[in-house]
Amino acid sequence: MTTIDLIWFNAGGGHRAAAQALEQVMLAQGRPWHARRVNLSEVLDPTGAFKRLTGIAPEDLYNKRLASGFTLGLTQELKLLHGLIRMSHPRLVQRLAQHWSATQPDLVVSLVPNFNRALHDALALARPGAPFVTVLTDMADHPPNFWIQPGLAQHVVCGTGHAAAQALAAGVEAARIHRASGMILRPEFYFGDAGDRRAERLAAGLDEHTPTGLVLFGGAGSRVMKRIALQLTDTPLVLMCGRNEALAMELRALPPGRAPRVVVGHTPDVARWMRLADFFIGKPGPGSLSEAVQRGLPVIVTRNAWTMPQERWNTQWVQQQGLGLVLRSFRELRGAVATLTARLPEFQAAVARIDNRALFEVPEILDRILGQQRAQAGAAAAIALAASSA
Repeated sequence: MTTIDLIWFNAGGGHRAAAQALEQVMLAQGRPWHARRVNLSEVLDPTGAFKRLTGIAPEDLYNKRLASGFTLGLTQELKLLHGLIRMSHPRLVQRLAQHWSATQPDLVVSLVPNFNRALHDALALARPGAPFVTVLTDMADHPPNFWIQPGLAQHVVCGTGHAAAQALAAGVEAARIHRASGMILRPEFYFGDAGDRRAERLAAGLDEHTPTGLVLFGGAGSRVMKRIALQLTDTPLVLMCGRNEALAMELRALPPGRAPRVVVGHTPDVARWMRLADFFIGKPGPGSLSEAVQRGLPVIVTRNAWTMPQERWNTQWVQQQGLGLVLRSFRELRGAVATLTARLPEFQAAVARIDNRALFEVPEILDRILGQQRAQAGAAAAIALAASSA
């Protein structure tokens, strides 16, 4: 049985969701693999010392920024984080190497940015020959040293041609760059379309015919959703608040609009709610964008100084593919909704042309990498045996 570690952490929900999705599809495919989801934060801080000292987990600092909408300055903070990681590199490698010496993985898949040099070096120390693979859960890298680390024996799985070109420019060997057709999505975004959409819309209190917007800002929600709800009183909305129950309570307490407004708290049924909507409003996160497009929803997003640096290229993708509208500010939202809904069939046709099969492609890529590793190990063993017999 081949043991595969899937490395994730809780800074945003996309890393955890990708790890869960890969674990699910590997099990469903009946591969002779034992997939283990490994929370990087727990390996690096197994006793929770940081949380005991500060009262908050490190990744929660990032998630609170997302929920507040205060994302200005993240580029500078990222440089500071990279400096701290470089200073801590020997200690990080030691801790990770101890973990892998004890757990003995055959292959490690990183679904996180920033820490890939430490992950790679620790695996090489503890498990020489075990392949190290980084699967980008972003549509683009944000160099330097974000996803793609120059000079490593690192396989890189890229969900866009742009990211693959970035990997090549960073010096990754072409043979180690593997192209997927998009971001990893949970299985329910491919299946689960059974049911009467019309009846479900009516049961949720939504109009049968009027185009409905789904507002989503990741698992932490965002306070900007309140401004959107107040601005679009004539547009039916599904407001997805994730784990932000305080935001959900505020939205439920708003005066009624002229159109129905459905507030949804934390739920595993995001794919179902997307199916009931007609278009998406939110930030240009790779997961939310890819989920919306997979469910047939044209998108309205913003690009400005508040847009996180690793998500700015995503808005170019939206424009290049004709998938929706990119605004400078949600102050332009009323006009954008009018424009998008007037051209809805055109945008829906563009969305329908996107064929993302990454969830099923990545296990195939990993299988090929394992096959190459076994062939190389076999060749090395044959050479060693021939040398010893000479």
